[in-house]
Amino acid sequence: MLASCGEYHKIMKSDDYQMKYRKAVEFYNSGSYTKALSLFDNIKTVFIGTSRAQSIAYYRAFCNYNMKQYSYAAELFRQFVATYPESAYTEECLYMVGYCNYLDSPSPRLDQTVSQNSIKDFQLYLSRYPASSRKDKINAYIEELQDKLAYKDYLNARGYYDREFYKAAVISLQNCLKDYPGSKYREDILYMLFNSKYEMAVNSVEDKKLERYNDAKEEYYYFVEEYPQSKHLTEINKKYEDVNKFLETYDFED
Repeated sequence: MLASCGEYHKIMKSDDYQMKYRKAVEFYNSGSYTKALSLFDNIKTVFIGTSRAQSIAYYRAFCNYNMKQYSYAAELFRQFVATYPESAYTEECLYMVGYCNYLDSPSPRLDQTVSQNSIKDFQLYLSRYPASSRKDKINAYIEELQDKLAYKDYLNARGYYDREFYKAAVISLQNCLKDYPGSKYREDILYMLFNSKYEMAVNSVEDKKLERYNDAKEEYYYFVEEYPQSKHLTEINKKYEDVNKFLETYDFED
């Protein structure tokens, strides 16, 4: 081990840059990504403007990827695509931009900027390479990321609903339906939307009661039309009866 470390330090101190490049590639191929990256970083400025520069940029990006430094790897792959748009490696590197961001995507409760970036990067890749063999895989990644975004919005809306902030819940729930109409959370969203409008009507000031009861009634129809066998049906049918009772006895002359 000591001999190996000593040899590595000698390589780092050497002025033989071609040898350093060869050793960096050897370290990379053997899975010693930290050592390989240190050598590539050491020689990258020496080879600017030469044919080696492209290979070094490629290896540096993959070193970071293999070290699970996904955020930095994504940026290096992005730089490669911008710097070498005609390279034989450009398609692969553009895919890796999206894939690194996909791997770096956090849990749904956290900020989803990285997930949104991954979707955009994958969509850019597919627009440039529509016949790619990676197409099905990428579409699966995009669907997974979109579900994560939908779930985050659903959690935010449910947070308002659970805390009985019904006005804010209505806005958030309606945005969920607009942004993710095919979400697997759609039934729960519509259920909470009816309940929120119902609670707003029940607890409303007098001059807004009629409008809000009518809103709740309309939301009820949307729900039962889509989910006539819903597990929530008994509950919301009872509330719908309350809505109808109010509307039937409302004194319009007042």
